[in-house]
Amino acid sequence: MPYLKTSTEWYEQSSLLLKARPTSTRITSKYTVLKPSASKIKKREKYAAKQAAKPADKSRTSSPPPQSNPEEVTATFVLKTYDPVSGTCLQYETTKAAEVGRLVSSLGRLGREMAALPEAIEDLSAPQDAGVATPKVDEQGDVKMGGVPVPAATGTGGGKKKKKGKK
Repeated sequence: MPYLKTSTEWYEQSSLLLKARPTSTRITSKYTVLKPSASKIKKREKYAAKQAAKPADKSRTSSPPPQSNPEEVTATFVLKTYDPVSGTCLQYETTKAAEVGRLVSSLGRLGREMAALPEAIEDLSAPQDAGVATPKVDEQGDVKMGGVPVPAATGTGGGKKKKKGKK
C-alpha cells in the first residue's frame, strides 16, 4: 500500500483505476485532527533547536521554512483509492490545509467517472447560458411568457409599494 508523493500523481492514477474498473473501485477519505503527545512535543522542540543551530545555506534561494509551534495540533487528510478485484490500493496523505479543498473538489470529478457519467465540460470560452430559453419581446415592447403578455420594465421607478401586514 504505497503512499504517492504528489496529489496530481494520486489523481491521475486513481482516474486510470476508475476508468479500468468503475464498478468495484472505491475512494475513501479520512480527516484526522490529533493533539500531539508530550513525547511528540519534545521531539519537535529538539528538531527546531537543531535546525536553528545549523548554519544557513547561502546557495538556496527559497524562503526559510515557517516556524511552527511544537504544541500545535496536527491535522491530516488521507485519500485512498482501492480496488478489491485487482488488489490495487493508492494512497495520498497531506497536512496542508490549502490542498484539502482542491482534493475534495477533485473527488467530484472522480465520482463522475465512478457513476459512468460523461466528463464535465469546463470550457470557459463557451457561453454560460447555453440551452436556456429566453423570453421573446414583441414589437410593442411587451415580454411574452407562457402566452400572457407582461409589460417590459420602462425604468420610470413609479411602481406600487408593497403593503405591510398587521403586527
